[in-house]
Amino acid sequence: MTQVTGRPLLNDRVRTKSTAFSRAEREALGLRGLVPYNVADLETQKMRVLENMRRKEHDIERYIFLTALQERNQTLFYRTVIDHIEEIMPLIYTPTVGQACKEFAHIFRKPQGFYITPDDRGEINNMLDNWPEKDVRVIVITDGQRILGLGDLGANGMGIPIGKLALYIACAGIQPHQCLPIMLDVGTSNAELRNDPLYLGYPHERIQGDAYTGLVEEFVNAVQVKFPKALIQFEDFQTPNAYRLLNTYRDEVLCFNDDIQGTAAVALAGVYASTRISGKNFGDLKIMFLGAGSAATGIADLICAALEKEGLSNEDARKRLWFVDVEGLVVESRTDLMPHNLPYAHDHTGSDFVTAIQAIKPDVLIGATGAPGTFTEEVIKTMAELNERPTIFALSNPTTSAECTAAQAYEWSEGRAIFASGSPFAPVTLNGVTHRPAQGNNAYIFPGIGLGAIISEAKVISEEMFLGAASALAAEVTDEDIAEGAIYPRLPMIRDVSAKIAERVADVAQQEGVAGVTAPDGFGHLIRGYMYDPVYST
Repeated sequence: MTQVTGRPLLNDRVRTKSTAFSRAEREALGLRGLVPYNVADLETQKMRVLENMRRKEHDIERYIFLTALQERNQTLFYRTVIDHIEEIMPLIYTPTVGQACKEFAHIFRKPQGFYITPDDRGEINNMLDNWPEKDVRVIVITDGQRILGLGDLGANGMGIPIGKLALYIACAGIQPHQCLPIMLDVGTSNAELRNDPLYLGYPHERIQGDAYTGLVEEFVNAVQVKFPKALIQFEDFQTPNAYRLLNTYRDEVLCFNDDIQGTAAVALAGVYASTRISGKNFGDLKIMFLGAGSAATGIADLICAALEKEGLSNEDARKRLWFVDVEGLVVESRTDLMPHNLPYAHDHTGSDFVTAIQAIKPDVLIGATGAPGTFTEEVIKTMAELNERPTIFALSNPTTSAECTAAQAYEWSEGRAIFASGSPFAPVTLNGVTHRPAQGNNAYIFPGIGLGAIISEAKVISEEMFLGAASALAAEVTDEDIAEGAIYPRLPMIRDVSAKIAERVADVAQQEGVAGVTAPDGFGHLIRGYMYDPVYST
Protein backbone atom coordinates (compact mmCIF):
# COMPACT_ATOMS: atom_id res chain seq x y z
CA MET A 1 0.00 0.00 0.00
CA THR A 2 1.35 3.41 -0.94
CA GLN A 3 2.24 5.39 2.18
CA VAL A 4 0.01 8.39 2.77
CA THR A 5 1.84 11.49 3.98
CA GLY A 6 1.30 15.18 4.61
CA ARG A 7 -2.14 16.73 4.62
CA PRO A 8 -3.83 13.69 3.01
CA LEU A 9 -2.67 11.68 6.02
CA LEU A 10 -4.08 14.25 8.45
CA ASN A 11 -7.39 14.17 6.56
CA ASP A 12 -7.57 10.34 6.50
CA ARG A 13 -10.07 9.56 9.26
CA VAL A 14 -8.77 6.00 9.64
CA ARG A 15 -5.03 6.68 9.76
CA THR A 16 -4.81 10.13 11.27
CA LYS A 17 -3.48 10.72 14.77
CA SER A 18 -3.90 14.48 14.43
CA THR A 19 -1.83 16.13 17.17
CA ALA A 20 -0.67 12.74 18.51
CA PHE A 21 1.92 12.20 15.78
CA SER A 22 5.37 12.05 17.43
CA ARG A 23 8.16 14.38 16.39
CA ALA A 24 9.85 11.53 14.53
CA GLU A 25 6.62 10.72 12.71
CA ARG A 26 6.11 14.37 11.81
CA GLU A 27 9.55 14.45 10.26
CA ALA A 28 9.18 11.16 8.40
CA LEU A 29 5.63 11.73 7.18
CA GLY A 30 5.87 15.30 5.96
CA LEU A 31 3.83 16.75 8.80
CA ARG A 32 6.20 19.42 10.18
CA GLY A 33 4.43 22.73 10.22
CA LEU A 34 1.03 21.14 9.58
CA VAL A 35 0.14 20.54 13.25
CA PRO A 36 0.69 22.59 16.44
CA TYR A 37 3.95 22.10 18.37
CA ASN A 38 2.67 20.10 21.35
CA VAL A 39 2.35 16.32 20.97
CA ALA A 40 -1.02 15.45 22.53
CA ASP A 41 -1.62 11.75 23.16
CA LEU A 42 -4.95 9.95 22.78
CA GLU A 43 -5.95 10.56 26.40
CA THR A 44 -5.31 14.29 26.08
CA GLN A 45 -7.26 14.44 22.83
CA LYS A 46 -10.13 12.61 24.54
CA MET A 47 -10.17 15.25 27.29
CA ARG A 48 -10.54 17.94 24.63
CA VAL A 49 -13.38 16.05 22.95
CA LEU A 50 -15.30 15.68 26.21
CA GLU A 51 -14.79 19.31 27.13
CA ASN A 52 -16.10 20.51 23.78
CA MET A 53 -18.97 18.04 23.75
CA ARG A 54 -20.13 18.94 27.24
CA ARG A 55 -20.22 22.65 26.56
CA LYS A 56 -22.89 22.10 23.89
CA GLU A 57 -26.31 23.22 25.11
CA HIS A 58 -28.49 20.57 23.46
CA ASP A 59 -28.10 16.83 22.83
CA ILE A 60 -28.71 17.25 19.10
CA GLU A 61 -25.70 19.59 19.00
CA ARG A 62 -23.66 16.94 20.79
CA TYR A 63 -24.83 14.39 18.21
CA ILE A 64 -23.69 16.66 15.36
CA PHE A 65 -20.36 17.25 17.10
CA LEU A 66 -19.75 13.53 17.62
CA THR A 67 -20.75 12.69 14.05
CA ALA A 68 -18.22 15.22 12.81
CA LEU A 69 -15.56 13.65 15.05
CA GLN A 70 -16.38 10.20 13.66
CA GLU A 71 -15.76 11.51 10.16
CA ARG A 72 -12.60 13.34 11.19
CA ASN A 73 -10.80 10.85 13.47
CA GLN A 74 -12.22 7.34 13.72
CA THR A 75 -9.83 6.13 16.43
CA LEU A 76 -10.46 9.08 18.73
CA PHE A 77 -14.22 8.82 18.24
CA TYR A 78 -14.46 5.14 19.19
CA ARG A 79 -11.96 5.44 22.04
CA THR A 80 -14.09 8.21 23.52
CA VAL A 81 -17.35 6.28 23.01
CA ILE A 82 -16.00 3.10 24.60
CA ASP A 83 -14.45 4.83 27.60
CA HIS A 84 -17.55 6.96 28.25
CA ILE A 85 -20.30 4.67 26.98
CA GLU A 86 -22.91 5.62 29.60
CA GLU A 87 -22.63 9.28 28.69
CA ILE A 88 -22.23 8.96 24.94
CA MET A 89 -24.46 6.04 23.89
CA PRO A 90 -27.64 8.09 24.52
CA LEU A 91 -26.15 10.79 22.28
CA ILE A 92 -25.24 8.60 19.29
CA TYR A 93 -28.26 6.32 19.63
CA THR A 94 -31.49 6.38 21.62
CA PRO A 95 -32.90 8.76 22.57
CA THR A 96 -31.01 11.45 20.60
CA VAL A 97 -30.93 9.50 17.33
CA GLY A 98 -34.70 9.90 17.14
CA GLN A 99 -34.40 13.67 16.92
CA ALA A 100 -31.41 13.30 14.61
CA CYS A 101 -33.52 11.23 12.21
CA LYS A 102 -36.35 13.74 12.25
CA GLU A 103 -33.86 16.48 11.39
CA PHE A 104 -31.54 14.33 9.25
CA ALA A 105 -31.88 16.33 6.03
CA HIS A 106 -31.46 19.61 7.90
CA ILE A 107 -28.31 18.64 9.82
CA PHE A 108 -26.76 16.71 6.91
CA ARG A 109 -23.01 17.31 6.59
CA LYS A 110 -21.34 14.46 4.70
CA PRO A 111 -22.68 11.33 2.95
CA GLN A 112 -22.35 8.12 4.93
CA GLY A 113 -23.51 4.66 3.96
CA PHE A 114 -25.24 3.44 0.81
CA TYR A 115 -28.60 4.37 -0.72
CA ILE A 116 -30.81 2.16 -2.91
CA THR A 117 -33.93 3.52 -4.66
CA PRO A 118 -36.50 2.12 -7.12
CA ASP A 119 -34.55 3.86 -9.90
CA ASP A 120 -31.70 1.44 -9.18
CA ARG A 121 -33.66 -1.68 -10.08
CA GLY A 122 -31.49 -4.06 -12.05
CA GLU A 123 -28.30 -2.20 -11.09
CA ILE A 124 -27.82 -2.98 -7.40
CA ASN A 125 -25.21 -5.67 -8.00
CA ASN A 126 -23.06 -3.26 -10.04
CA MET A 127 -23.70 -0.35 -7.68
CA LEU A 128 -22.28 -2.25 -4.71
CA ASP A 129 -18.91 -2.11 -6.48
CA ASN A 130 -18.93 1.59 -5.61
CA TRP A 131 -18.58 0.77 -1.92
CA PRO A 132 -14.84 1.07 -1.22
CA GLU A 133 -14.57 -1.83 1.26
CA LYS A 134 -14.78 -5.37 -0.09
CA ASP A 135 -14.81 -7.44 3.12
CA VAL A 136 -18.16 -6.31 4.50
CA ARG A 137 -19.36 -8.51 7.38
CA VAL A 138 -22.29 -6.57 8.91
CA ILE A 139 -25.00 -4.68 7.03
CA VAL A 140 -27.78 -2.78 8.79
CA ILE A 141 -30.60 -1.86 6.41
CA THR A 142 -33.83 0.06 6.95
CA ASP A 143 -36.57 1.35 4.68
CA GLY A 144 -37.36 4.15 7.11
CA GLN A 145 -41.03 3.28 7.45
CA ARG A 146 -41.17 2.74 11.21
CA ILE A 147 -38.27 4.60 12.80
CA LEU A 148 -38.34 3.97 16.57
CA GLY A 149 -41.75 5.20 17.67
CA LEU A 150 -41.67 8.10 15.21
CA GLY A 151 -43.29 6.56 12.15
CA ASP A 152 -42.38 7.02 8.47
CA LEU A 153 -39.24 9.16 8.18
CA GLY A 154 -38.22 7.98 4.72
CA ALA A 155 -34.54 8.50 3.89
CA ASN A 156 -34.10 10.43 7.14
CA GLY A 157 -34.07 7.00 8.77
CA MET A 158 -30.47 6.51 7.61
CA GLY A 159 -29.48 7.75 11.07
CA ILE A 160 -30.55 4.36 12.45
CA PRO A 161 -28.19 2.09 10.43
CA ILE A 162 -25.35 4.56 11.01
CA GLY A 163 -26.03 4.58 14.76
CA LYS A 164 -26.51 0.82 15.03
CA LEU A 165 -23.21 0.12 13.33
CA ALA A 166 -21.43 2.57 15.62
CA LEU A 167 -22.70 0.39 18.48
CA TYR A 168 -21.58 -2.80 16.71
CA ILE A 169 -18.09 -1.30 16.65
CA ALA A 170 -18.03 0.23 20.13
CA CYS A 171 -19.92 -2.49 22.01
CA ALA A 172 -18.58 -5.62 20.31
CA GLY A 173 -15.40 -4.56 18.55
CA ILE A 174 -16.61 -5.23 15.00
CA GLN A 175 -13.96 -3.86 12.63
CA PRO A 176 -15.19 -0.49 11.27
CA HIS A 177 -14.23 -1.25 7.66
CA GLN A 178 -16.45 -4.34 7.76
CA CYS A 179 -19.63 -2.35 8.47
CA LEU A 180 -22.09 -1.04 5.86
CA PRO A 181 -25.20 1.07 6.63
CA ILE A 182 -27.85 0.94 3.89
CA MET A 183 -31.00 2.95 3.28
CA LEU A 184 -33.59 1.20 1.13
CA ASP A 185 -35.16 4.47 0.03
CA VAL A 186 -38.43 3.41 -1.54
CA GLY A 187 -40.20 6.73 -0.99
CA THR A 188 -42.24 7.98 1.93
CA SER A 189 -45.91 8.38 2.75
CA ASN A 190 -44.97 11.35 4.91
CA ALA A 191 -46.18 14.28 2.79
CA GLU A 192 -44.48 16.80 5.04
CA LEU A 193 -41.11 15.24 4.21
CA ARG A 194 -41.81 15.06 0.48
CA ASN A 195 -42.69 18.76 0.51
CA ASP A 196 -39.61 19.75 2.49
CA PRO A 197 -37.20 21.48 0.06
CA LEU A 198 -34.23 20.13 2.07
CA TYR A 199 -35.42 16.50 2.04
CA LEU A 200 -32.77 14.29 0.43
CA GLY A 201 -34.76 11.12 -0.21
CA TYR A 202 -36.70 9.63 -3.11
CA PRO A 203 -39.55 12.20 -3.31
CA HIS A 204 -42.42 9.85 -4.11
CA GLU A 205 -45.06 7.81 -2.31
CA ARG A 206 -43.74 4.52 -1.01
CA ILE A 207 -43.68 1.67 -3.48
CA GLN A 208 -45.50 -1.45 -2.31
CA GLY A 209 -46.38 -4.96 -3.38
CA ASP A 210 -44.29 -6.78 -5.96
CA ALA A 211 -42.22 -3.69 -6.77
CA TYR A 212 -41.11 -3.46 -3.12
CA THR A 213 -40.58 -7.19 -2.67
CA GLY A 214 -38.60 -7.42 -5.90
CA LEU A 215 -36.26 -4.60 -4.88
CA VAL A 216 -35.53 -6.25 -1.54
CA GLU A 217 -34.92 -9.59 -3.27
CA GLU A 218 -32.49 -7.98 -5.69
CA PHE A 219 -30.63 -6.40 -2.77
CA VAL A 220 -30.39 -9.65 -0.79
CA ASN A 221 -29.18 -11.56 -3.86
CA ALA A 222 -26.60 -8.89 -4.66
CA VAL A 223 -25.21 -9.10 -1.13
CA GLN A 224 -24.74 -12.86 -1.49
CA VAL A 225 -22.60 -12.18 -4.56
CA LYS A 226 -20.61 -9.15 -3.39
CA PHE A 227 -20.37 -9.80 0.36
CA PRO A 228 -21.11 -13.51 0.85
CA LYS A 229 -20.04 -13.53 4.53
CA ALA A 230 -22.10 -10.48 5.50
CA LEU A 231 -24.80 -10.55 8.17
CA ILE A 232 -27.89 -8.57 7.16
CA GLN A 233 -29.76 -6.87 10.01
CA PHE A 234 -33.25 -5.67 9.06
CA GLU A 235 -34.07 -2.59 11.12
CA ASP A 236 -37.21 -0.51 11.71
CA PHE A 237 -39.40 -2.05 9.01
CA GLN A 238 -43.16 -1.83 9.51
CA THR A 239 -44.60 -4.95 11.11
CA PRO A 240 -46.08 -6.72 8.02
CA ASN A 241 -42.90 -6.18 5.99
CA ALA A 242 -40.70 -7.03 8.97
CA TYR A 243 -42.31 -10.45 9.41
CA ARG A 244 -42.56 -11.18 5.70
CA LEU A 245 -38.89 -10.43 5.06
CA LEU A 246 -37.74 -12.33 8.13
CA ASN A 247 -39.83 -15.39 7.27
CA THR A 248 -38.63 -15.26 3.64
CA TYR A 249 -34.90 -15.07 4.33
CA ARG A 250 -34.16 -16.35 7.85
CA ASP A 251 -33.50 -19.92 6.68
CA GLU A 252 -31.80 -18.92 3.43
CA VAL A 253 -29.23 -16.24 4.27
CA LEU A 254 -27.39 -14.87 7.30
CA CYS A 255 -29.90 -12.34 8.61
CA PHE A 256 -32.14 -11.32 11.49
CA ASN A 257 -34.61 -8.60 12.42
CA ASP A 258 -33.47 -6.66 15.47
CA ASP A 259 -36.91 -5.25 16.30
CA ILE A 260 -38.39 -8.74 16.40
CA GLN A 261 -35.51 -10.96 17.54
CA GLY A 262 -33.03 -8.60 19.19
CA THR A 263 -35.72 -6.94 21.30
CA ALA A 264 -37.03 -10.41 22.17
CA ALA A 265 -33.66 -11.62 23.44
CA VAL A 266 -32.96 -8.54 25.56
CA ALA A 267 -36.47 -8.70 27.05
CA LEU A 268 -36.16 -12.43 27.77
CA ALA A 269 -32.84 -11.80 29.51
CA GLY A 270 -34.52 -9.15 31.67
CA VAL A 271 -37.37 -11.48 32.56
CA TYR A 272 -34.85 -14.19 33.50
CA ALA A 273 -32.97 -11.74 35.75
CA SER A 274 -36.16 -10.32 37.28
CA THR A 275 -36.93 -13.68 38.89
CA ARG A 276 -33.83 -13.23 41.06
CA ILE A 277 -35.62 -10.25 42.65
CA SER A 278 -39.24 -11.44 42.58
CA GLY A 279 -38.34 -14.96 43.72
CA LYS A 280 -40.75 -16.44 41.18
CA ASN A 281 -40.04 -19.40 38.95
CA PHE A 282 -39.63 -18.45 35.28
CA GLY A 283 -41.76 -21.37 34.15
CA ASP A 284 -44.68 -20.16 36.30
CA LEU A 285 -44.79 -16.56 35.03
CA LYS A 286 -47.77 -14.98 33.32
CA ILE A 287 -46.80 -12.10 31.05
CA MET A 288 -48.99 -9.40 29.52
CA PHE A 289 -48.02 -7.20 26.60
CA LEU A 290 -49.38 -3.78 25.80
CA GLY A 291 -48.96 -3.46 22.06
CA ALA A 292 -49.17 -6.29 19.54
CA GLY A 293 -46.73 -5.25 16.82
CA SER A 294 -43.53 -6.91 15.66
CA ALA A 295 -41.54 -6.09 18.81
CA ALA A 296 -44.13 -7.42 21.25
CA THR A 297 -44.95 -10.59 19.32
CA GLY A 298 -41.26 -11.21 18.71
CA ILE A 299 -40.68 -11.11 22.46
CA ALA A 300 -43.60 -13.47 23.03
CA ASP A 301 -42.35 -15.94 20.43
CA LEU A 302 -38.93 -16.18 22.06
CA ILE A 303 -40.37 -16.38 25.59
CA CYS A 304 -42.66 -19.14 24.35
CA ALA A 305 -39.61 -21.06 23.10
CA ALA A 306 -37.88 -20.49 26.45
CA LEU A 307 -40.92 -21.78 28.34
CA GLU A 308 -40.95 -24.89 26.17
CA LYS A 309 -37.33 -25.49 27.20
CA GLU A 310 -38.65 -25.41 30.79
CA GLY A 311 -40.88 -28.36 29.90
CA LEU A 312 -44.16 -26.66 28.96
CA SER A 313 -46.01 -27.67 25.83
CA ASN A 314 -46.34 -25.06 23.09
CA GLU A 315 -50.03 -24.65 23.93
CA ASP A 316 -49.41 -24.19 27.64
CA ALA A 317 -46.55 -21.77 26.98
CA ARG A 318 -48.71 -19.57 24.76
CA LYS A 319 -51.50 -19.54 27.34
CA ARG A 320 -49.10 -17.73 29.71
CA LEU A 321 -48.69 -14.86 27.22
CA TRP A 322 -51.45 -12.28 26.80
CA PHE A 323 -51.80 -9.21 24.60
CA VAL A 324 -53.71 -5.96 24.78
CA ASP A 325 -53.80 -3.60 21.79
CA VAL A 326 -55.78 -0.45 20.96
CA GLU A 327 -58.95 -2.54 20.64
CA GLY A 328 -58.49 -4.24 24.02
CA LEU A 329 -57.57 -7.76 25.06
CA VAL A 330 -56.55 -10.02 22.16
CA VAL A 331 -59.09 -12.87 22.23
CA GLU A 332 -60.35 -15.55 19.86
CA SER A 333 -63.63 -13.82 19.12
CA ARG A 334 -61.96 -10.82 17.49
CA THR A 335 -61.96 -10.64 13.68
CA ASP A 336 -59.40 -7.84 13.25
CA LEU A 337 -56.20 -9.70 14.19
CA MET A 338 -53.08 -10.06 12.05
CA PRO A 339 -51.49 -13.49 11.46
CA HIS A 340 -48.71 -12.97 14.01
CA ASN A 341 -51.31 -12.22 16.69
CA LEU A 342 -53.48 -15.28 16.18
CA PRO A 343 -51.38 -17.75 18.25
CA TYR A 344 -51.94 -15.48 21.27
CA ALA A 345 -55.69 -14.97 20.84
CA HIS A 346 -57.11 -16.90 23.79
CA ASP A 347 -60.60 -17.98 24.76
CA HIS A 348 -61.58 -15.12 27.04
CA THR A 349 -63.97 -12.20 27.23
CA GLY A 350 -62.57 -9.04 25.67
CA SER A 351 -61.85 -6.16 28.02
CA ASP A 352 -59.91 -2.94 28.45
CA PHE A 353 -56.33 -2.83 29.73
CA VAL A 354 -56.88 -2.43 33.48
CA THR A 355 -59.74 -4.91 33.52
CA ALA A 356 -57.56 -7.39 31.63
CA ILE A 357 -54.78 -7.00 34.22
CA GLN A 358 -57.25 -7.63 37.03
CA ALA A 359 -58.61 -10.73 35.30
CA ILE A 360 -55.34 -12.30 34.05
CA LYS A 361 -53.16 -11.27 37.04
CA PRO A 362 -49.85 -11.07 35.14
CA ASP A 363 -46.50 -11.19 36.94
CA VAL A 364 -44.79 -9.16 34.22
CA LEU A 365 -46.05 -6.24 32.14
CA ILE A 366 -44.23 -5.41 28.88
CA GLY A 367 -44.95 -2.27 26.90
CA ALA A 368 -44.01 -2.01 23.23
CA THR A 369 -46.50 0.54 21.98
CA GLY A 370 -44.62 3.67 20.93
CA ALA A 371 -47.37 5.47 22.87
CA PRO A 372 -46.17 7.50 25.88
CA GLY A 373 -48.02 7.43 29.18
CA THR A 374 -49.99 4.24 28.51
CA PHE A 375 -48.76 2.72 31.79
CA THR A 376 -50.93 5.00 33.89
CA GLU A 377 -50.97 5.34 37.64
CA GLU A 378 -53.98 3.01 37.73
CA VAL A 379 -52.11 0.40 35.68
CA ILE A 380 -49.01 0.44 37.89
CA LYS A 381 -51.02 0.43 41.10
CA THR A 382 -53.10 -2.50 39.85
CA MET A 383 -49.92 -4.46 39.09
CA ALA A 384 -48.58 -3.56 42.55
CA GLU A 385 -51.79 -4.80 44.20
CA LEU A 386 -51.39 -8.16 42.46
CA ASN A 387 -47.62 -8.57 42.93
CA GLU A 388 -45.25 -7.89 45.80
CA ARG A 389 -42.56 -7.04 43.21
CA PRO A 390 -44.34 -6.15 39.94
CA THR A 391 -42.07 -6.33 36.89
CA ILE A 392 -42.58 -3.42 34.48
CA PHE A 393 -40.89 -3.12 31.08
CA ALA A 394 -41.50 0.24 29.35
CA LEU A 395 -39.55 -0.55 26.18
CA SER A 396 -40.72 2.05 23.66
CA ASN A 397 -38.08 4.41 22.26
CA PRO A 398 -37.13 7.21 22.34
CA THR A 399 -37.53 8.30 25.97
CA THR A 400 -40.46 10.54 25.10
CA SER A 401 -42.36 7.46 23.86
CA ALA A 402 -41.83 5.34 26.99
CA GLU A 403 -45.03 3.87 28.45
CA CYS A 404 -44.06 5.40 31.80
CA THR A 405 -40.99 6.91 33.40
CA ALA A 406 -38.83 5.20 35.99
CA ALA A 407 -39.93 7.71 38.62
CA GLN A 408 -43.60 6.97 37.93
CA ALA A 409 -43.09 3.21 38.12
CA TYR A 410 -41.30 3.45 41.48
CA GLU A 411 -43.59 6.09 42.99
CA TRP A 412 -46.85 4.44 41.98
CA SER A 413 -45.67 1.04 43.22
CA GLU A 414 -44.28 2.47 46.48
CA GLY A 415 -40.76 1.52 45.42
CA ARG A 416 -41.59 -2.15 44.75
CA ALA A 417 -41.44 -2.19 40.94
CA ILE A 418 -38.73 -4.06 39.05
CA PHE A 419 -38.35 -1.57 36.21
CA ALA A 420 -36.62 -1.63 32.84
CA SER A 421 -36.91 0.71 29.87
CA GLY A 422 -35.69 0.92 26.29
CA SER A 423 -34.06 4.33 26.73
CA PRO A 424 -32.07 5.47 29.78
CA PHE A 425 -33.57 6.96 32.94
CA ALA A 426 -31.61 8.40 35.83
CA PRO A 427 -31.58 6.66 39.25
CA VAL A 428 -34.58 7.45 41.44
CA THR A 429 -34.40 7.99 45.19
CA LEU A 430 -37.65 7.27 47.01
CA ASN A 431 -38.03 7.24 50.79
CA GLY A 432 -34.28 7.17 51.21
CA VAL A 433 -33.77 4.21 48.85
CA THR A 434 -32.05 4.70 45.48
CA HIS A 435 -33.32 2.54 42.63
CA ARG A 436 -31.22 2.06 39.46
CA PRO A 437 -33.55 1.56 36.50
CA ALA A 438 -32.18 -0.95 34.03
CA GLN A 439 -31.97 -0.09 30.35
CA GLY A 440 -33.20 -3.01 28.27
CA ASN A 441 -31.42 -1.73 25.20
CA ASN A 442 -30.93 -3.99 22.18
CA ALA A 443 -27.28 -2.90 22.25
CA TYR A 444 -26.83 -5.61 24.86
CA ILE A 445 -27.75 -8.25 22.25
CA PHE A 446 -27.25 -7.43 18.58
CA PRO A 447 -23.51 -6.56 18.71
CA GLY A 448 -22.75 -9.91 20.36
CA ILE A 449 -24.94 -11.74 17.85
CA GLY A 450 -23.02 -10.09 15.02
CA LEU A 451 -19.65 -10.81 16.60
CA GLY A 452 -20.49 -14.48 17.11
CA ALA A 453 -21.76 -14.78 13.53
CA ILE A 454 -18.61 -13.19 12.11
CA ILE A 455 -16.18 -15.31 14.11
CA SER A 456 -17.97 -18.59 13.40
CA GLU A 457 -18.86 -17.58 9.81
CA ALA A 458 -22.39 -18.77 10.55
CA LYS A 459 -24.64 -19.53 7.61
CA VAL A 460 -27.88 -18.52 9.37
CA ILE A 461 -29.01 -17.05 12.70
CA SER A 462 -31.20 -19.56 14.55
CA GLU A 463 -33.73 -19.19 17.35
CA GLU A 464 -31.41 -21.21 19.59
CA MET A 465 -28.77 -18.51 19.14
CA PHE A 466 -31.13 -15.86 20.50
CA LEU A 467 -32.11 -18.10 23.40
CA GLY A 468 -28.43 -18.60 24.14
CA ALA A 469 -27.75 -14.87 23.87
CA ALA A 470 -30.56 -14.09 26.32
CA SER A 471 -29.27 -16.66 28.78
CA ALA A 472 -25.70 -15.35 28.46
CA LEU A 473 -26.83 -11.76 29.05
CA ALA A 474 -28.88 -12.69 32.12
CA ALA A 475 -25.85 -14.53 33.53
CA GLU A 476 -23.81 -11.30 33.38
CA VAL A 477 -26.18 -9.50 35.80
CA THR A 478 -24.23 -9.35 39.06
CA ASP A 479 -25.46 -9.62 42.63
CA GLU A 480 -24.63 -5.93 42.98
CA ASP A 481 -26.90 -5.13 40.02
CA ILE A 482 -29.71 -7.14 41.61
CA ALA A 483 -29.23 -5.39 44.96
CA GLU A 484 -29.79 -2.07 43.17
CA GLY A 485 -32.92 -3.37 41.49
CA ALA A 486 -31.27 -3.50 38.06
CA ILE A 487 -31.88 -6.49 35.80
CA TYR A 488 -29.24 -5.64 33.18
CA PRO A 489 -25.49 -5.14 33.61
CA ARG A 490 -23.98 -1.67 33.76
CA LEU A 491 -23.14 -0.30 30.32
CA PRO A 492 -19.36 -0.07 30.91
CA MET A 493 -19.40 -3.90 30.97
CA ILE A 494 -20.98 -4.14 27.52
CA ARG A 495 -17.87 -5.22 25.57
CA ASP A 496 -17.30 -8.11 27.97
CA VAL A 497 -21.00 -8.96 27.78
CA SER A 498 -20.89 -8.91 23.97
CA ALA A 499 -17.87 -11.22 23.96
CA LYS A 500 -19.70 -13.71 26.21
CA ILE A 501 -22.78 -13.57 23.98
CA ALA A 502 -20.61 -14.03 20.89
CA GLU A 503 -19.05 -17.15 22.41
CA ARG A 504 -22.49 -18.60 23.06
CA VAL A 505 -23.71 -17.76 19.54
CA ALA A 506 -20.60 -19.23 17.92
CA ASP A 507 -20.87 -22.37 20.04
CA VAL A 508 -24.50 -22.82 18.98
CA ALA A 509 -23.54 -22.31 15.32
CA GLN A 510 -20.92 -25.04 15.71
CA GLN A 511 -23.35 -27.39 17.50
CA GLU A 512 -26.03 -26.87 14.86
CA GLY A 513 -23.60 -27.47 12.01
CA VAL A 514 -24.02 -24.01 10.44
CA ALA A 515 -20.55 -22.65 11.30
CA GLY A 516 -18.02 -22.15 8.54
CA VAL A 517 -15.26 -22.03 11.15
CA THR A 518 -15.00 -24.52 13.98
CA ALA A 519 -13.16 -24.24 17.28
CA PRO A 520 -13.12 -27.50 19.29
CA ASP A 521 -11.55 -25.70 22.25
CA GLY A 522 -14.01 -22.79 22.13
CA PHE A 523 -14.20 -19.48 20.28
CA GLY A 524 -13.08 -17.20 23.12
CA HIS A 525 -9.53 -16.64 21.92
CA LEU A 526 -10.69 -16.01 18.35
CA ILE A 527 -13.24 -13.46 19.55
CA ARG A 528 -10.84 -11.54 21.77
CA GLY A 529 -8.18 -11.57 19.08
CA TYR A 530 -10.57 -10.12 16.52
CA MET A 531 -12.19 -7.31 18.54
CA TYR A 532 -11.33 -3.79 17.38
CA ASP A 533 -9.50 -1.77 20.03
CA PRO A 534 -9.19 1.89 19.00
CA VAL A 535 -5.61 2.92 19.72
CA TYR A 536 -3.09 4.73 17.58
CA SER A 537 -0.58 2.49 15.81
CA THR A 538 3.09 3.11 16.43
